[in-house]
Formats: sequence, C-alpha cells, structure tokens
Amino acid sequence: PSEEDPNINWCILKSALLDAASTTLAKPTTKKKKWISEETFSLILTSMEAHLSESDERLLAAEVRIVVLTSTVADLRDQIDDQENRTCRNNIRILGFPEGVEQEALPTLLKLPIRTDLSIERAHRSLVPYPGPGQRPRPFVIKLLRFPVKELLLRSARELGMLEWEGHKILLFPDLSRALQDRRRQFLSVKKILHDKMIKYGMFYPATLWVTYKG
Repeated sequence: PSEEDPNINWCILKSALLDAASTTLAKPTTKKKKWISEETFSLILTSMEAHLSESDERLLAAEVRIVVLTSTVADLRDQIDDQENRTCRNNIRILGFPEGVEQEALPTLLKLPIRTDLSIERAHRSLVPYPGPGQRPRPFVIKLLRFPVKELLLRSARELGMLEWEGHKILLFPDLSRALQDRRRQFLSVKKILHDKMIKYGMFYPATLWVTYKG
C-alpha cells in the first residue's frame, strides 16, 4: 500500500484481525479422551477385588487376635488378683484406731479371753501420708500367723456389733484387693435388705453371697 491511502490500509488490517478472531472462536473446542480397553479394565477390577478380600481377611484375623488377647489379659488379671488376695489371706484391716494405738488393744476391744494368743507376724499402718489434725487415722493392717485367729477376730467383731475405742468407732475387715472389694460392694443393697428382714447371710470367698432362710 502507498502512503497516500493510510485509512484504507488500516481498515483492511482491522477487517483481517476481526475475521481471524471470528474464525478462532467459531472452532469447536474438543478434548482428547484416553480410553482403556475392556480387558485392561477387567484386570484392574480383579486386582482391586483381590486387594479388598485380602484386607478383609487381615482385619478378621486381627479382630480374632484382639478377642483372644483380651480374654488372656482378663485371665491373667484374675490370677494376679487371686494371688494378691491369697497372700493377704491372714490379714485384717482395721479402721478407726487413733494414731499411736497398737495392736495390743485388740483383745480388750474384742473382749477376748485372757492370754489369747493372737500370733501376730507384723502390724503396720497403711502407706499413706500421716493425717493432719481432724483427719481420719490411717488404716491399720495386721498379718496373723494363723488363719483361725483371723476368723476368731472377725467373728468376735460381728458378734459385738458396734465397736468403740476411746470415742472412736472401730471397724474390722478382711484385707482384700481393690478389685475384689468392688465385686463384693455390689452386694451391699442386697445385704441391707437381708439384714432388715433378719435373714441370715454370709459372704464367702471370693465374692459369693450365701443366704440361709428358714433353715
């Protein structure tokens, strides 16, 4: 084009640009899709099913093992608890004795015959901090050499009922593990009903309630 017709050149260029843009926008935009064959898809599906089946088997085996281990742990816990209670078979736990009072007060408290041989192996306070003013005294634990003596002390306490020593209420219990105490504590409501109805009952080791009615 010549310099004499600058407007014509501009119009031609503008028209060419618009035509090119219209042609570009008018073309359909299609994306290429990658298709897999039916055989390949079947292989992938088979592999996934095999993996899921293997995972289910592993999960089932783990659940069975957990059940077995849980049962084993429960059995071991029961055995340990039983051993602990058998170790303390000759023990008596006494509540309420003021600090400084020793086991020598037991015969007088329980009104036992003179010169009753208690055969005490050892006696000590529970391993807890020394109580402050106004706090309850620490429990007193006595280990006896002979089981019949333990039964004698507990039977005497039951027969006397309320026990007091210098204004302090005294309670005697078998020295049992916490787990066994919790099991026996479940009978408290039943024992109260039996006591109110004056029905004889007894608690046998480890946690069996024996009721005697009209017999």
